[in-house]
Amino acid sequence: MTIHKLNDINIIGQIADLKDIDYKNTLAITALIEIFIEKGLFTREDFSHKAQALENLTLAEIISQRRLQRLERISKNTLIT
Repeated sequence: MTIHKLNDINIIGQIADLKDIDYKNTLAITALIEIFIEKGLFTREDFSHKAQALENLTLAEIISQRRLQRLERISKNTLIT
């Protein structure tokens, strides 16, 4: 077997591993969402709206929003105490 073929086999194996990891991550996220909905922490509609809103944002916008929210929480906590 040539090095090229071995390299191809290695890449195919890595892709298969990534698919398995992706499946397990998706399953874990789905389970968490279902538990949160069952416990009444949010509704499917809440989740759907949030997912759509995040999909419409760029990664930079998401990071900026989270930083702003953290600063607002810190500011509120400082005013309360």
